[in-house]
Amino acid sequence: MSPTTSLSRRQFLRAGAVAGVSVVALPGSAPAFVRSRPQLTHGIQSGDITARTGVVWGRADRPSRMLVEVARTPRFNGSKRIEGPVLTPDHDYAGKVLVDHLPPGQETFYRVTLQDLSDPGLRSEPLTGSFRTAPRGRRDVSFAWSGDLAGQGWGINPELGGYRIFAAIERLDPDFFLNSGDTVYADGPLSATVALPGGRTWRNIVTPEKSKVAETLDEFRGQFAYNMLDENLRSMASKVAQVNQWDDHEVRNNWFPGQVIPASDTRYTEKRIDVLAARAKQALFEWLPITPSQGDDEGRIYRKIAHGPLLDVFVVDMRTYKDVNDANRYLDTQRGLLGLTQREWLKRELSASTATWKVIAIDLPLGLVVPDPNTGGIEAVSQGDAGGPLGRELEFADILQTAHRAGVENVVFITADVHYTAAHHYDPSRAAIQDFTPFWEFVSGPLNAGAFGPNALDRTFGPQAVFVKAPPAPNTSPADGFQFFGHVAIDGASRVMTVSLRDLDGNVVYSVDLTPAG
Repeated sequence: MSPTTSLSRRQFLRAGAVAGVSVVALPGSAPAFVRSRPQLTHGIQSGDITARTGVVWGRADRPSRMLVEVARTPRFNGSKRIEGPVLTPDHDYAGKVLVDHLPPGQETFYRVTLQDLSDPGLRSEPLTGSFRTAPRGRRDVSFAWSGDLAGQGWGINPELGGYRIFAAIERLDPDFFLNSGDTVYADGPLSATVALPGGRTWRNIVTPEKSKVAETLDEFRGQFAYNMLDENLRSMASKVAQVNQWDDHEVRNNWFPGQVIPASDTRYTEKRIDVLAARAKQALFEWLPITPSQGDDEGRIYRKIAHGPLLDVFVVDMRTYKDVNDANRYLDTQRGLLGLTQREWLKRELSASTATWKVIAIDLPLGLVVPDPNTGGIEAVSQGDAGGPLGRELEFADILQTAHRAGVENVVFITADVHYTAAHHYDPSRAAIQDFTPFWEFVSGPLNAGAFGPNALDRTFGPQAVFVKAPPAPNTSPADGFQFFGHVAIDGASRVMTVSLRDLDGNVVYSVDLTPAG
């Protein structure tokens, strides 16, 4: 709504409700103002589920106390009530509750209510969700993954069903959904309409925060708020637990610490990437059901999600500790994408893992060459040199060789980032180095963004492109399909992992059964 648009009576009443008041007109009297109930503004979410704990998220329209009930049945018989935090403007009225002492391997139902601070008897309408805790024993396990949401100018289009890919994910009923990064596009403003080939028109829902690049904390918060306007995402988020990581577009395309935005990019008044990244990270933790891990002053993003004896997921952060995007041909083993502390953590945790399958969730692909046009350098791990490891490849050679020497088997990499879907198999018989165990890398995305690709493969670790599906032209819109996600299903009895790559509506475009070693 523009500043000059007049408000209808219905719009005025709706605005009053958001502000925390209701207008009541009694016969023969002037309108009276009474306090309304608080409201949950953007649905509810859960995430980072373990065998005994989980995180529940909600957001209020005003200062309120968050109340959570947890039960084993949808009728909430014998429910446990948790008094959560007071939701204030300091954290955009968003809050999280850690629920614990849950039964392993069970469907858990939760209900979120807001309590008015001045009148404890005044409460919001409750919203109800569910999640499954991780099992203790061998049981079927499944999860979906993808990334890149509202990118390249393609936002929520109600005429095409909005972010309908989330409905396809929900139909599969996975144990959790892993967002591989680019959870928002803070550097991707939206316009109300975009011309499509053939005379068609793409129509976006647009909010003030999505009409420019994000710079302020509130503008970064608005990126996450925008995505939660979509009913498909809200529905899935209430029924499927999430695991979230970040990549570049939460801040700016291809960013790295210490970067300064060129003066020529007049979209930004704040040029310091570190300032923008700190604001983006705060918004990410406020708006997603993610638990900060211990290990640094701010709470780290990288962490291990243990999901029973069949699956450990290692959520990697390839952005916070990243070196500069140069030619990526250096020989300095102290540099890289992960930083020394995270690299040693990953080596140590991989070697200690007793799970059948070790899934490494990376926000940048391992074997694909991803250039950075802003610097003329390389954005991801590989630079296209087919010889021995150089640059950031040294870091991953160290990880792969350490795992191999420790006898670690059944490692699978998953990622999104490049906006198409593919299956890559890596084997030392095809590689420039031989001291590693063969593994797979699966790529699948975007969720709702421009489709691109395919990218060139770097031969250093011996990849073979077993399957590739990419669009016919760069930045193909979601209206033409080429939106993808991946699905992993591990059979509890045989321990076989079935990986399927799926399209916008959940149709399988490629599938492979992986038999575990050992």
